[in-house]
Amino acid sequence: MATLLDGLTWQGHASFRLQDAVTIYFDPWELRGEQAKADLILITHPHHDHLSAPDVKKLLKKETVVVGPKDVIDKLKAEGVETAFRVVSPGSKLEVGGVSLETPAAYNPSKKFHPRENGWVGYRVEIGGRSIYHTGDTDETHEARAITADVLLVPVAGTYTMNAEEAGRLADVIKPQVAIPMHWGKIVGSIEDAQLFKARASVPVTILEVER
Repeated sequence: MATLLDGLTWQGHASFRLQDAVTIYFDPWELRGEQAKADLILITHPHHDHLSAPDVKKLLKKETVVVGPKDVIDKLKAEGVETAFRVVSPGSKLEVGGVSLETPAAYNPSKKFHPRENGWVGYRVEIGGRSIYHTGDTDETHEARAITADVLLVPVAGTYTMNAEEAGRLADVIKPQVAIPMHWGKIVGSIEDAQLFKARASVPVTILEVER
């Protein structure tokens, strides 16, 4: 399990850095201190706690590619981000910089916060012999249940996404080798949600500490 999490850092909320053959960021927001420059930045949707142009700008180098739905890319361009972009929609499969990506739909079937018709996504990444699925802001949907992955990064705090109980059910279906609770500790949710998810899930769960 330790090797599956090598190079993976939780930066709070839904933000992660993965340092492998390349450096990948998921939904960078409110980053602390100096950060490694990004080869790839993956953004799930344009809500302020997932899409931050100032944080994206901190991570850019000449070769950086930013991937996201069209409304994400349009917003970044409008805010002065200049780099290479790749637009994705739910169900996309592509390779960027030697990294295989799949973009499952991320939405709320019965809540107003993340409508399915907006075309927002999660990311399944294959790199270094492992697969990592960052669900994005979603509930327990049939698209999410269809994904397989070694590492599952899943929201647990409810309100805007699935809660700990629902996330536990999703983990039981996906059966990752390790699951990481996210989307707690800022805006909504607490360590208790992460702990409840760990108690509920039948798969190994690691509760990461935020990078300081």
